[in-house]
Amino acid sequence: MHRRHLVALAGTGLIARPVLAQGTGPGAWPTQPVRLVVPFAAGGPTDIPARLFAEQLSQMLPHRVIVENRTGAGVVVGTEVVAKAAPDGNTLLYTTIAHSVLRALFPRLSFDPIGDFQPVVLMGVIPMLLLVTKDLPARDLPALVKLFRDKPGEYDYGSSGNGGAVHLGTELFLARAGGLKVNHIPYRGSSAGMPDLLSGRLAMFMDVAAGGLPYHSRGEARALAVTADRRLPQAPDVPTLAEGGVANAESYTWHMVLAPKGVPAPMIAAVNAAFNRVAAQETVQRRLTDMTMQLRSDTTPEIAAKWMADEIAKWEPIIRDAGIRIN
Repeated sequence: MHRRHLVALAGTGLIARPVLAQGTGPGAWPTQPVRLVVPFAAGGPTDIPARLFAEQLSQMLPHRVIVENRTGAGVVVGTEVVAKAAPDGNTLLYTTIAHSVLRALFPRLSFDPIGDFQPVVLMGVIPMLLLVTKDLPARDLPALVKLFRDKPGEYDYGSSGNGGAVHLGTELFLARAGGLKVNHIPYRGSSAGMPDLLSGRLAMFMDVAAGGLPYHSRGEARALAVTADRRLPQAPDVPTLAEGGVANAESYTWHMVLAPKGVPAPMIAAVNAAFNRVAAQETVQRRLTDMTMQLRSDTTPEIAAKWMADEIAKWEPIIRDAGIRIN
């Protein structure tokens, strides 16, 4: 068959995707079905991408990748499962920004969130939208900053819970905008708090972009800024925080795969390559872009480790200065 015909057939999906040969020597991966532990509930915004990766990897590898949701104490229960797993590459952690703040929020863990893990691959980042109730007099970010500065402690903002990405991102914004004083009202998830924003009980709610965009699009709330370094293609009318005059306030929730400490370097490299290969697939990119994830398909374990270290260095002072505690 001519090469151009093969290319044409491949584009239609009529040629099966080849299974990656992994070998049988030291460092071969996987040697059995892989557990991909997700320390979040099934069906949520972290679980959905994890299952997409697991599905595609299962078609590509000689063994299945099985998502295992292990929730409890935030992400502590699921993370501990992986920390104490055998370092054979067959148990991996699919987690978020929550991992970078474990040490600061839970000082008496039975595991070391830094020393007991090795970052493998950064899958992508998801920015947030700064939403305000539609009747708030501030019509843009500079006006919002002025309003909060002129009336310290008179307004409330909501979050999806103490110590989560939404809470942290909001506190970073308030700090970078000059130490603004706005009262924090935590909820059990963004969906629980959004009615209070829409009713005007809350002045502000910073939500992950995929969750916040519908409210902005329908005119039920107003998005004054996105926390990324560039505008979102889904909301080109919404400026970045930096464009609104608040610098060094970028924040994301992000998705990363980690392995227990001690997994051999050849296995780490194989896991990294497999996840990056899936992330490069057009169908995967399209589905995750729809969820406002800025997908990465080129990160090395070294890049992932530096990202983790930078996030820890950014968030631990915010947690300390804001007095954030987990009850």
